Amino acid sequence: MINVSDRSMVAVRALAELAARGGRGPVPILEVAECRGIPAHQVEQVFAALRRAGLLQSQRGVKGGYMLARDPSEVTVLDVIEAVDGPIGGAADPEGCAVAVIWSEGADRLSDAFREITMKDVAEREVQGAEAPMFYI
Repeated sequence: MINVSDRSMVAVRALAELAARGGRGPVPILEVAECRGIPAHQVEQVFAALRRAGLLQSQRGVKGGYMLARDPSEVTVLDVIEAVDGPIGGAADPEGCAVAVIWSEGADRLSDAFREITMKDVAEREVQGAEAPMFYI
């Protein structure tokens, strides 16, 4: 079944914060949560899954926190989604069923789209969006 939850969006938003900081050391969960407007308990949950998947490293202590385990250009949105929600898959209906085939094609296209976008891309898009002019009427 195709599964991309709100947890995945939280994970991408939180990792975009780490990617935007360019690896300048570990960042505490509370700081990530505050900067992104995400409840800290949600960041804790997704960071635990991302650490288990090898996408994050943690450092304990006073100057502790989390940092990306790889360069942001090597971490795709698909990597993040699969770490949090598991693989994006098609329907589990019998083979040859038209609906199952359509579901499978949709899952493949969605996976391809998320595979093409890296966390570096997400961070860069956010910067571009922040620099866009705002028009008021």
